Amino acid sequence: MSDQKEANKFVFQTVGFDGKFTSVPRFPNANQTKNCFQNYVDYHKCISAKGEDFAPCKQFLRAYHSLCPNEWISRFDEQREAGAFPASLEP
Repeated sequence: MSDQKEANKFVFQTVGFDGKFTSVPRFPNANQTKNCFQNYVDYHKCISAKGEDFAPCKQFLRAYHSLCPNEWISRFDEQREAGAFPASLEP
């Protein structure tokens, strides 16, 4: 009997849909391409402005390492070294 009372305490609700899968909490990894790219850019802007030892820059580093596939990171690094990266990395 007490198990049934405890089960009734939970209220289940459906998350609303706003048309953007990236902001729906049920699909947190739906499309993280933009976040991957933006964190890569932000990290390199941060280290250009503050240096590699600046602790807040490491948050961007951890974020893009967790979001981006290794192949993308390698390609971004190659493009950056060749001067062909599609975004400005100047602070």
